Amino acid sequence: MFLELARIILALVAIVGIGWLLRTTGMVKAEDARPINNIIIYVGLPAFIFSAVQPAELEIELIGVAAIAWIVFIVTAVLSWYVCKLLGLSDRTSGGFVLAASLGNTGYIGYPVAQQFLGDVGLVRAIFFDVFGTVAALLIVGLLVAQRKGSSDGGPVRPLREILTFPAVLALLAGLALHWWTVPDPVMDWLGVLSNLVVPLIMISVGVSLRPGTFRRYTIPLVVLFAIRMVMAPFVALVAGPLMMADFEAVRLVVLQAGMPSMMLTLVIGARFKLDTDFIASAILVTTVGSVITIPLMQLALG
Repeated sequence: MFLELARIILALVAIVGIGWLLRTTGMVKAEDARPINNIIIYVGLPAFIFSAVQPAELEIELIGVAAIAWIVFIVTAVLSWYVCKLLGLSDRTSGGFVLAASLGNTGYIGYPVAQQFLGDVGLVRAIFFDVFGTVAALLIVGLLVAQRKGSSDGGPVRPLREILTFPAVLALLAGLALHWWTVPDPVMDWLGVLSNLVVPLIMISVGVSLRPGTFRRYTIPLVVLFAIRMVMAPFVALVAGPLMMADFEAVRLVVLQAGMPSMMLTLVIGARFKLDTDFIASAILVTTVGSVITIPLMQLALG
């Protein structure tokens, strides 16, 4: 198990390296990450979610999965907020810190890892943890944090509108609405092709956004963020999971998802609200590389 999880995550890190190489060689620029992110958000991710949810069998455990995602978010967000004050971080950096520490990459990395490790049932649970937990927390609370700590030319955010127009949420609702209908195979095959865009594109986007000098400037904040994101978050799920769910595999899933590295969409939100995107990109890379060790260890702890 340890080697299999490490292999999956290392393969993703290698794609980050490709993005960084493209930037350092001048083949792409840092600003090129934005159109890549738009393709992911508006095309690849909705196709991925719909094709996974629409044919899946739904279960009562999915409610507990989403609830635990919120518990993990609240605990880590509150802790991160106070840690930023102790470290004396600027508003732009502390905004990025709170987002990167409290929101895990439960979609882009969580989906493929959950599917390969826990099968199709694990994938559906991972989607509910992500969309109703992580993504909802980002849109309801994360955007408000980003607006308070940063700035935006687009005026105040409206969480309800953001939720109702976010492509991932719309794709999930469409999948649930059409759950009892048979979608033609050619349509599902086409959606599968679009789904395959998600993982490699987002990892390349992170690589394009990286600035190595940030690691030296923010060594201590990055170490603390790593501890919150990669140790505290899965520990919270490990404690709450058995109290709320009887299915051991569901508990394994929430611990897996809670232990994911920093959410890559925080980089998009950080850019929108002029947060410290150098810090956010560095946090994403540090936690992603470190997850090669922490995720398998946490799963081993479950037995």
